[in-house]
Amino acid sequence: MTATIQTLDTPDGPFTLLVDERHRVLASGWTADQGAVLERLTAAPDDVREGEAAAADAVRAYYAGDLHAIDDVEVSQTGTDLQRAGWAALRRITPGQPMTYTAFAAALGRPTAVRAAASICARNAPALFVPCHRVLRGDGSLGGFAWGTDVKRALLARESR
Repeated sequence: MTATIQTLDTPDGPFTLLVDERHRVLASGWTADQGAVLERLTAAPDDVREGEAAAADAVRAYYAGDLHAIDDVEVSQTGTDLQRAGWAALRRITPGQPMTYTAFAAALGRPTAVRAAASICARNAPALFVPCHRVLRGDGSLGGFAWGTDVKRALLARESR
C-alpha cells in the first residue's frame, strides 16, 4: 500500500497525518516526527510519500472554527470488534460535550469495561478525526493523551467555546 504523509502547522503545534490511496486517514497526531505517526499503526504502509492530503483541508477548517469539519473524513483502523465499535462511538461525541471513560464504556454497552474503554482511546491512531481527546477521567481531569495533555486541554478548550 502507498500512503501520503503531510505535516501542517496548527495552533497546537505541528500536525502530521497519514492517508491511504482512498484518502482515508490511517494515523495522525501533533508532531513533526513522521516516524511517531507511523508507529501508531500495527502495520506500516509499504511506500510512504510526502504530499498533500485532502484531509488537511478538514484540519485547517477545524482550526478555523468549523469543529465538524473532521466528522466526515474517512478513517481506516484495524482492531477487534469492540475497538472498532469504540472508535465509531468516539466519532459521535459532540464537540464541547466530553464524556467520562465510565460513560464511554456504558455507551459501548459494557459499563464495567472502563479499562477497555481507556485502551480503545489509547490505541486510536487517527487522532482528531477519531476524537479520543473528548474522553475524560471520572473526576473530570484530563487523563492521558498520546500527544500530550497540553494538546488535549487546548482541543477541549477550543471545542467548549
